[in-house]
Amino acid sequence: MISTLLVANRGEIACRIFRTCRERGIATVAVFSDADGGALHVREADTAVRLPGAAPADTYLRGDLIVKAALAAGADAVHPGYGFLSENAEFARAVLDAGLVWVGPPPEAIEAMASKTRAKELMAAAGVPLLAPVDPASATEADLPLLLKAAAGGGGRGMRIVRQLADLAEELAAASAEARSAFGDGEVFAEPYVERGRHVEVQILADAHGTVWALGTRDCSLQRRHQKVIEESPAPGLAAGLRTTLTDAALAAARAVEYRGAGTVEFLISPTGRAYFLEMNTRLQVEHPVTEEVFGLDLVALQLALAEGAKLPPEPPAPRGHAVEARLYAEDPARGWAPQPGRVHQLTLRGAGGGHLADRPRLRVDAGYGPGDSVGVHYDSMLAKVVAWAPTRADAVRLLADALRRARVHGPLTNRELLVRSLRHPEFTAGEADTGFYERHLDALTGPGDGGGGDGGGGGDSARHAAVAAALADAVRRGHRVGGWRNLPSRPQTKTYGEHEVRYHRTRDGFRVEDDTVRAVAVAPDRVTLEVDGVLRHFEVAAYATGLVGDPGDGYVYVDGPTASYRLRAHPRFTDPRTATAPGSLLAPMPGTVVRIADGIGEGSAVTAGQPLVWLEAMKMEHRVVSPASGTLTALHAVPGSQVEVGALLAVVTDVSQGDI
Repeated sequence: MISTLLVANRGEIACRIFRTCRERGIATVAVFSDADGGALHVREADTAVRLPGAAPADTYLRGDLIVKAALAAGADAVHPGYGFLSENAEFARAVLDAGLVWVGPPPEAIEAMASKTRAKELMAAAGVPLLAPVDPASATEADLPLLLKAAAGGGGRGMRIVRQLADLAEELAAASAEARSAFGDGEVFAEPYVERGRHVEVQILADAHGTVWALGTRDCSLQRRHQKVIEESPAPGLAAGLRTTLTDAALAAARAVEYRGAGTVEFLISPTGRAYFLEMNTRLQVEHPVTEEVFGLDLVALQLALAEGAKLPPEPPAPRGHAVEARLYAEDPARGWAPQPGRVHQLTLRGAGGGHLADRPRLRVDAGYGPGDSVGVHYDSMLAKVVAWAPTRADAVRLLADALRRARVHGPLTNRELLVRSLRHPEFTAGEADTGFYERHLDALTGPGDGGGGDGGGGGDSARHAAVAAALADAVRRGHRVGGWRNLPSRPQTKTYGEHEVRYHRTRDGFRVEDDTVRAVAVAPDRVTLEVDGVLRHFEVAAYATGLVGDPGDGYVYVDGPTASYRLRAHPRFTDPRTATAPGSLLAPMPGTVVRIADGIGEGSAVTAGQPLVWLEAMKMEHRVVSPASGTLTALHAVPGSQVEVGALLAVVTDVSQGDI
């Protein structure tokens, strides 16, 4: 029996595993890097062991240090979570060699599936349909488009779509570098990229006594940068024959490697309904909660039981209803999905279902951050997973969209508004979305509208009303009052939030807004009620005066309204001249590490608009900083290997159309 478990991971998945351990009476041990000293998973564990350093290669990818930590803390078992070392056979062997229980599949099964190239050979021998690999060295125009993939690991790291042969060499180098950084293995392979395909997977669970379960299907087609964003179970719209094909292939894959524990077999479904094996993830998936909700299981508890030698019943429980999960990321979808590090001030989901009735819709939140935590630059930017279950798909989707809309998410910019719009998009609600969904719809999903994730709040009337609420709440917070013997000021007060200038007067009865359609009914520092065209609307207002430079709470106001939420930049009355930058300046969009400079460039080089000049690594992903115009590179401050803060000047390009700047 396991008595003390070390989780060789961080963030949301570590917190998730600790929750099950508490329910089962198992003591918990966390490991943490220097960047994670105050992280939520460290606070939730019974004990914790430091891994010196911050980069993954120095901390969460150091299997030797993690095994030492387990022994030092008195743990008798290790759970790898997902990512990092979760699919590393050598780490699994090291855990077992140390006399510890490994909560995962046998090292031999991990090894068989660890390399996607070797896994495909094994599946071909078992008769599982595959996409034929393509040798990048001999690829032709006829082979395009190609998908480059890391042979080790998953999570979209090291994946690139190549549509032009001229880009192949550069994309191969970038994919290999990203894979090496994430998994310690730079091997990359190529295969045909199926346009408008669906990503469907089967959850499996196997014991050491010959029983293998296939726990339904999951659709994970909504992806950005080849990382999943929205997942659901069961996968909608699959013909019964196709479901049987997927289930049979998944069971065959598990039995072929004598699998034990939890795993996932992933498939690509073509527009014509053909299934192709993609890979087998020999670990727990990020999206495992949707399967748990549909089957009424705790997969982590089952992992622990199977590691202790338990036997599964002959058949799994019957599925019920539908579950949908959305991943809430600190990122800006409108700007290349750029990560948004910073302090989380508030993360609260409201309107959750639940209760004792079995068929009552319910909401679940698996979070890796809490109020006061900071999202750093070294790791994935996922804040939480929000899962809705209901008897029908339509009800689950509606519940999840509404819960996200009502959520209070204050701090870094997030993809919350994108999630809401995606869930309400006709293509998704009809169950017809595919892996190209965001390529086709991203501009529309991130454009102006009622939602207010961005600095300007969406630009619509609702954003303007949110700005009015912010201005009036600020006036009360600052105590702007007029003495009893003075005349009331006749000139309006003016404040600007995002794109909206608000003009108002303070009267003996309260506030009067210079807008005939808006009347201030009640104003408090944190709540404002406005009457808009005869309808009362309530706005909750929050501001966080941290005083920390670069902290999203410093200079932003958060307004949660009746139909959307807004993150509004509070503009000062006068511009600080120190914030001015020269035209053509390339500023770091996030804190990170300069990993490389474009080949052959230096001060005086001619560059073209959109040309990548500098590559930054942040949150385990590479980000290109491109030239804003065609011209001459007149300054280059970025140095490979150097750490830069958000807003740091990387380079300056003089626009040829404007002459000297």
